[in-house]
Amino acid sequence: MQISKKGLDLIRKYEGLQLAAYVCPGGKLTIGYGHTGKDVKAGQTIDVERANELLINDVQRFESAVNELVMVPMTQGMLDALISFSFNLGVGSLKSSTLLKKLNADDREAAANEFLRWNKANGKVLAGLTARRESERELFLA
Repeated sequence: MQISKKGLDLIRKYEGLQLAAYVCPGGKLTIGYGHTGKDVKAGQTIDVERANELLINDVQRFESAVNELVMVPMTQGMLDALISFSFNLGVGSLKSSTLLKKLNADDREAAANEFLRWNKANGKVLAGLTARRESERELFLA
């Protein structure tokens, strides 16, 4: 399965678009829609077209990981929500999460509720993360 336009739009909404490189709250040099990596340099700028290319390339890694980790059939909404979650937190967070364990035990409602637990950074609840997790949960259940 592949991410849908709705999934991409969710990531775009919560990552935001930055055409100049910046340091994200996690301390990583970032550009576009949350793109990080050795190719991002201080002072770098890109255009919207390049930001979308980077997003599509990045999302493909997360699509593969989600498709490998989830052992039960998924709806498009579930896939989109899990890709957004992984894009934001990393595949390692999904892999070790109770969310994934509950989903693979086919307890979808309990899995959906696990999204809401991932709304903190440095021990503090963040409104932006809370909103993102609520949106992911809603998409997951759609």
